[in-house]
Amino acid sequence: MRYRTIGDTAVSAVGLGAMPLSIEHRPDEQQAIATIHAALDAGVTLIDTADSYHWHPGETGHNELLIARALSRYGGDTSHLLVATKGGRGRPGDGSWTVDATPDHLKRAAQASLKRLGTAAIGLYQLHKPDPAVPWAESVGALRELLDAGTIRTAGISNVSADQIHEAHAILGDGLVSVQNQYSPAVRDSEPELRLSTKLGLAFLPWSPLGGISRSSLDDTRDPTAASTAFHRIADVHGVSPQQIALAWLLARSPAVIPVPGASRQASIQDSAEAAELELSEAELRRLDGPLPG
Repeated sequence: MRYRTIGDTAVSAVGLGAMPLSIEHRPDEQQAIATIHAALDAGVTLIDTADSYHWHPGETGHNELLIARALSRYGGDTSHLLVATKGGRGRPGDGSWTVDATPDHLKRAAQASLKRLGTAAIGLYQLHKPDPAVPWAESVGALRELLDAGTIRTAGISNVSADQIHEAHAILGDGLVSVQNQYSPAVRDSEPELRLSTKLGLAFLPWSPLGGISRSSLDDTRDPTAASTAFHRIADVHGVSPQQIALAWLLARSPAVIPVPGASRQASIQDSAEAAELELSEAELRRLDGPLPG
């Protein structure tokens, strides 16, 4: 496994997005824990979660508690692991998402996440989404207070614009270490935010990094979409999954990029982790830089 950095912390170049283990149609707990253990066995040292990753009402923190249980049952060393969680969003249980980034809510949410994770401090705490009803500086100011109090070691922001990155960086200074926006073969709108993160020395964690790549092509290579994009055709040349090609392409975009693909099966995260070692040629990268077929 190759490594990249989030602040002063070295982490695996590919992380685990744990959301699928707790939301709609989640696997049973035995499979979920086996998936987390498979990630650790594959060298993954970054797990991305949030207090809002749950399915039913009254389950706030389901994913954080699941991760804590999985780590407590793991037989290997977890001292080098970075668990990154987020606050500022909610799920009423009807499939919708809400936003609450008031300072009071963020500070309460961080304390609750800390208790569920069972650590001395949260390694990376991310503001999940800007709240249009709250001035951005006030929401980010809550992260500043959490840093100063030692509740969190580092801070991140998610679903943000370049202007919001600049403002957060001015408030948090070296305490701001990451940006997490949607970025994938199909969704490349955050290119300006990726460039700015690279310039400022911030890790860029693409969420939903496999967008535009058929999930079924990993499970069934007979899927007719398997030859529909450059990602699939290059995967065929390398003898790997198109998901690995997508992740390797993301890693080549910038040294700041650390994708966090979701997984609900052991085979999925094992496959994703192998992308950290995959080298693509300049010619292949140029082909992948083109738009996906509409």
